[in-house]
Amino acid sequence: MTVKERLRGLGREPLVHFLLGGLAIFLFFAWRGTEADPASRTIVIEKGQVERLAEQFAQTYRRPPDPDEIDGLIRDYVKEEVYNREARRLGLDQDDSVIRQRLRQKMEYLARSSVESEQPGEAQLQKLLDANPARYSDGAVYSFDQVYLGQGDPEQVEAGARAARVRLAGGADWHDVGEPLSVPGSMEQATRSDIERQFGDRFVDGLVALAAGSPDQWHGPVVSGYGAHLVRLRKVVTPQAPKLADVRQRVENDWRAETIDVREKAAYQALLDGYTVRIEKP
Repeated sequence: MTVKERLRGLGREPLVHFLLGGLAIFLFFAWRGTEADPASRTIVIEKGQVERLAEQFAQTYRRPPDPDEIDGLIRDYVKEEVYNREARRLGLDQDDSVIRQRLRQKMEYLARSSVESEQPGEAQLQKLLDANPARYSDGAVYSFDQVYLGQGDPEQVEAGARAARVRLAGGADWHDVGEPLSVPGSMEQATRSDIERQFGDRFVDGLVALAAGSPDQWHGPVVSGYGAHLVRLRKVVTPQAPKLADVRQRVENDWRAETIDVREKAAYQALLDGYTVRIEKP
């Protein structure tokens, strides 16, 4: 294996990303300056710190602070520094669950930071899309008619369904069959969510099951939140596999979330392997 191949392999290791992120943060704080000794009674606000306070203000309010606002920012920073030093002098930062949680979040951020700026390749995104095409498609759409049979016990519903089918087979207008109901008698090119809003998810499950049977015939009873129905499924349009160009951002978001999760777990496991953990249960 060549040196170049070795370096390329190291670049894919989650722990390497974790350590590089840690190095970047270390260099930032080294540039910013070491943290003040809590025992010191001198607070120095350097020019660079004032510039950073002004920059943070500008990012928030979309304009630079005026002189009075800069003085206010400095006073607030001094107040924060005084409280911080006094809290540390009293040992309030020791065994504090909130501080421990914040430190954990910072370590987890180190594991995520490299992924947030990384750009996945076309092959990676296409592989994820191919593995989950339904996730990125709009789903099937259905065109159907329904006749409401009402409510009742299973025997009554089945008897009503038989009677309705006899009338329909005899040429009766389906609009005149069944009981009135304040939902559409027909739906055209309706998605699953469209149908669920009108009839409930149980009805949709029954409708989907009909898609595998004979089209353009009356089937049922199909149960909804209102009761029982006869249903004539006229047309089902199944979705085509989406093209990556059309759903790229959604796929990339999912890739990033999955990759962050994998690398964060791998980085934690690599660190955990360096410890011996002893647990004494009561």
